[in-house]
Amino acid sequence: MSWQADKKMDIVIGHMLRTGVTIAAVVVLTGWMLMVTRVTGPAPGYHHFHGVPAPVLKIAPVLDGVRQLQSASIIQLGILLLVLTPIFRVVFCVFGFAAQRDPLYVTVSAVVLTILVYSLVRG
Repeated sequence: MSWQADKKMDIVIGHMLRTGVTIAAVVVLTGWMLMVTRVTGPAPGYHHFHGVPAPVLKIAPVLDGVRQLQSASIIQLGILLLVLTPIFRVVFCVFGFAAQRDPLYVTVSAVVLTILVYSLVRG
């Protein structure tokens, strides 16, 4: 692998990670602003603990909530985007190393991608 190709890949990966984190932050901030502006009713009492429902483990309910502009779903979408950002980075690395014909790094990146996807799907 030439140092120019390596440097170019590093720059693209850096831009990809910054863009992913920025988009995720904007989505979470948007959901938070909707949540704060839509608060109505009496102030909550904090004398007794009231749990929240279990986190949504499927993407479809989150997307349905985003379509309905539910603030909690928008925040969950932002967190999902934040989690997917490094996965997209590894996908890019698999293709980038394949284009550079580097079988060792393709194999390592593919193993890392498999582990990431498995852990995301299986929890």
